[in-house]
Amino acid sequence: MDFLSSPAFWLALGQIIIIDILLGGDNAVVIALACRKLPPAQRTKGIIWGTAGAIVLRVILIAFAMTLLALPFLKFVGAILLVWIGVKLLAPDEEGHGEMETSDKLFAAIKTIIVADLVMSVDNVIAIAGAAQNAGEHQMLLVVLGLLISIPIIVWGSQLVIKLMDRFPFIIVLGGMLLGWIAGGMIVTDPVFANPDKWQWMFKIAQTDVIRYGASVAGAVLVFAIGKAVLARRAGAAPAHG
Repeated sequence: MDFLSSPAFWLALGQIIIIDILLGGDNAVVIALACRKLPPAQRTKGIIWGTAGAIVLRVILIAFAMTLLALPFLKFVGAILLVWIGVKLLAPDEEGHGEMETSDKLFAAIKTIIVADLVMSVDNVIAIAGAAQNAGEHQMLLVVLGLLISIPIIVWGSQLVIKLMDRFPFIIVLGGMLLGWIAGGMIVTDPVFANPDKWQWMFKIAQTDVIRYGASVAGAVLVFAIGKAVLARRAGAAPAHG
C-alpha cells in the first residue's frame, strides 16, 4: 500500500478523473438520448446497465492500450492524437446528436449506450493510458479508480459540470493543455527514443526530469497555440460567410 503515499499516484489519478470528466460530456448526452423514450421505471435501469457495460469495455480497451504503448512509435502516434484531441477540446466542431438512435426497449437502449460509448472512447482511452503510464505496476488500479470516481459525476452531475465549463471557460482550456502536457511526456518516453539498447538507428532522448517536464510544457503550449489559432481563423472566416 506504499503507493498511496506517492504524489505521482495521486497526480495521475487526478489527471485521469479530469480527462474522464472533460471528455465524458458527450457520453452523458448519449446516455440521456438513448434512454429518453424508455418508461420512467426502466430509465434508471437503462442508465445503470448501459453505463456499467461501457465501463467494463473501456477498462478492457485501456488495458490493451497500455500494453500497446510499450511498442515502438505507438506513444509517438498516441501523443499526436492527444494533441489533436486537445485542440478539438479548445476549438470544438459544431456537431449535434440529432441522429442518435433511441428506443423504447430497455435492451436496445443499453446496447446503444455501450456501442456509442465504445466508438466515442478512443480519445479517453489514449489520454487515460498516457496519464497512467508513469504509475508503474498500479496502472490498472489507477484506471479503474479514475473511472469509478468520474463516471457517477458524468452520469448524474453532467448538467453541473456543463454549467461550470460554460461559466468558467478556462477549465476547458486547462483540460486541453493537460492533454498536450501528457502528449509531450509520451513522445520523449517512446521506446524508440528512450531505449538505448534497441533501435540504435534512431537518435535517443535523455530521460531526465528536465527533458520530460520541458516536453510536457511544450506539448501544453502547442495545444494552446494551435487551439487559439484555429479559433482565430474561424472568427476571421465567419464574416466572409455572412
